[in-house]
Amino acid sequence: MLLRVLALLLLPALARPLPATLIATYNVENYTLADRMADGIHRTAYPKPEREKAALRQVIMGLNADVLALQEMGPRPFLDELQRELRRDGLDYPYAAWVEAGDPDRHVAVLSRLPLRSVRRHDRVPIVLFHRPDRVKRGVLEVTVATPAGDVTLFIIHLKSRRTERPDDPEGGEQRCHEARAVRDLVLAAFPDPARGRFLICGDWNDTRGSRAVRALEKRGRLELGNILTALDSHGDSWTHFYHHEDSYSRIDYVLVSACRTPAIRRGRRQLEPVSALAGF
Repeated sequence: MLLRVLALLLLPALARPLPATLIATYNVENYTLADRMADGIHRTAYPKPEREKAALRQVIMGLNADVLALQEMGPRPFLDELQRELRRDGLDYPYAAWVEAGDPDRHVAVLSRLPLRSVRRHDRVPIVLFHRPDRVKRGVLEVTVATPAGDVTLFIIHLKSRRTERPDDPEGGEQRCHEARAVRDLVLAAFPDPARGRFLICGDWNDTRGSRAVRALEKRGRLELGNILTALDSHGDSWTHFYHHEDSYSRIDYVLVSACRTPAIRRGRRQLEPVSALAGF
């Protein structure tokens, strides 16, 4: 079981009342062809079962976000399918974007009610891993969204998982750290003064708060990119990932908000059970 949603509500920094904007990030767990258990049988290259898709749409409908960042989305036809079926259920996202990088099966994507001012697909973000050139496996999707509070840029990422066949990097920590540094440098190239920038970095970072990868995304030297928002469920517990096989809860999904936008975050808009939620942006 994998349920990972973070949401935040962006408040317009204006005296006159304007609608707030709800932005969410969600790992949709292999919305693609994948080897999986279905009806008690292990199947190869099998689509996400219909009951799982229905449960996923139910969560998304309940969240009702204006902008939805996605991880583990399959190739573009799968994104089109989700967009189409949500519209059929009554939730219309007319704007969509997706990036194809090194992973042919799992991608980062976005669905939005609000116009996308710009879309940049960073499919070849370079890293050097164990003295060899490599790249951020799932790339980076950079989208600027027109909100009532003004344009806000999202950097949507999905860092390397802990599953790896490399004996020299048994849990992928080294690769995640290099990917995180490359993403951070990409963000700083776009926003050299993050204290004045209007951006957020969101998605599945696949590591815990004290890890090198998470610390790398928070700052470069003494230069801080922004603030990581707290993820709380209705009981006040902080988690974003429940791993059924090990019966364990952890925090591996994040939203980092640039410092100048942090005062515009309102927390406590809603609680989603059992989905972790942040209210803000």
